[in-house]
Amino acid sequence: MLKLFIFCVIIIGVAMLFLCVRILFKRNGRFVKTHVSQSKAMRERGIGCVQSQDFAMRHKSPYAVKE
Repeated sequence: MLKLFIFCVIIIGVAMLFLCVRILFKRNGRFVKTHVSQSKAMRERGIGCVQSQDFAMRHKSPYAVKE
């Protein structure tokens, strides 16, 4: 049981090391931004976050014309 626990801890440690390679070894390293609203290519195409679009559609504009 102890051998299995140690093996699992080592595997998790190696996985975390591989995930952090870019951050640890690159100057000013950061995680890659994967959110839609933070992607330059998505903004250029006019694609935004669903939550932001939903909020904008539900938020009443003070300049909106009442029908």
